[in-house]
Amino acid sequence: MKNNNPKGIFLILTAMFIISIQDAIMKYIYSNVSLYEIYLIRTLIGFLIIIVVLKITNKPIIFKTHYPWLTSCRVILFFFGFSSFYVSLTIMPLATATALFFVSPFLITIFAKFFLKEQIGLRRWLAVIIGFIGVYTILNPNFDNFDYLSLTPIFCAFCYALSIIIIKITSVKDNVYSQIFQFYIGAAIFSLIFYFLIGDGQYNNIDHPAYQFIFQKWFSNLKITLPYLIAIGFIAAFTFLLIFTAYRISSPAVISPFEYSIMIWASFYGWIFFDEIPDLKTIIGMFLIVFGGIYIFIREKAQDQLIVTEKPLR
Repeated sequence: MKNNNPKGIFLILTAMFIISIQDAIMKYIYSNVSLYEIYLIRTLIGFLIIIVVLKITNKPIIFKTHYPWLTSCRVILFFFGFSSFYVSLTIMPLATATALFFVSPFLITIFAKFFLKEQIGLRRWLAVIIGFIGVYTILNPNFDNFDYLSLTPIFCAFCYALSIIIIKITSVKDNVYSQIFQFYIGAAIFSLIFYFLIGDGQYNNIDHPAYQFIFQKWFSNLKITLPYLIAIGFIAAFTFLLIFTAYRISSPAVISPFEYSIMIWASFYGWIFFDEIPDLKTIIGMFLIVFGGIYIFIREKAQDQLIVTEKPLR
């Protein structure tokens, strides 16, 4: 029986504090590094750290999956989904990107209805609607002059939500460590492919921060960025261990709402390091997203349907 909820809450709060530092570092260095250069180094460091932890704790190292096609889909969704989130950091405030990503619980609820045949009551549907109203409030779209790159955190949430549904299926036979290893391997392969395709910077010919982040020449500023890249790798692995431990020792429905604390840290770091202060519409939208998301967690606990709260790590 999972009953160490206070410790689980502490671990989740710590993890959100740390992972928001990773996002802030991403935003700070994006003009000096390529997106997939970050991905490769972060993946290799995280992979080695998880291997060491498993060796120290005498736990088996398992790479095999019983669901090769679903696992491949999950890796692709994760890789390109969070690529889009990191791209969003080049064109919008840190707090805004983080808030828009948290549309994921609403998408997971919708996908659970259609792919897992879960019963979703009226109150949860209302929570989903409230969440999307929050998204609309933040984006405040003027379709005559709308920057569609502002949808990148929502695309990330879409990919993330689909990957959660896949994990719900594959977790029947695949353990959490094998699933994280599969992602690390897939991310490394994709990153290396991008290195050979665009790593020489020959396509970096458009003056746009998002475009330059993707197509910038690899390792061109390694003396400047290497300490930050190493930090990102350690943060990613450490956060995974914190959140995995939290969900293992605690009730998911109790600790999941505390993941929204990342919005506080994202707002704080955005203000301190990038002079980003959320306007009133963004604050109202964030409140609506948090309210709708937490209500979904509460209803899942009441209905004993822990779909949204069974989360992997980014």
